[in-house]
Amino acid sequence: MKMPEFVREMRRGEEAAVDALLRRAFGGADEARLVEVLRKSGAMAGEMVLPFEGGVVGYYALSAMKGPEGWLCLAPVAIDPDWQGRGHGRRMVKQLVAWAEAVRSSVCVLGDVDFYKACGFSTIDGVDVTTPYDADRTLFAGVGAVKGPVALEYPKAFGALG
Repeated sequence: MKMPEFVREMRRGEEAAVDALLRRAFGGADEARLVEVLRKSGAMAGEMVLPFEGGVVGYYALSAMKGPEGWLCLAPVAIDPDWQGRGHGRRMVKQLVAWAEAVRSSVCVLGDVDFYKACGFSTIDGVDVTTPYDADRTLFAGVGAVKGPVALEYPKAFGALG
């Protein structure tokens, strides 16, 4: 059984492969457009890929939140449909969670609660979190001890595509 390589930073020139992966994984262009707008607006904080034989079979993006200052947003996360169900997405996200905890970088994600909890994301207990999206589907990694309320402000790109 062939396995993909290690997760690494996306390289210049891989944009088209990532665009194709996002369209294939999500069955449409919304996530590919989100990534394009995040890049063009300067909100993109980092992009990681899971390479295989010169191509890209996995991807995730981190963008800089408008608030709280210094926080990051994980979106989108994608695995090529031919590679789904093998644990590659979980492995990528678990590595991100380990990084966030090691460097004390706060990351939020909106999505499948069971999946992201299994990867190490959690709720922030005892803290009032306000978000323009579904608070019940919003999870966190690397936040450490939080004092006071948290008001999540996403990059404009997230609202621009609705």
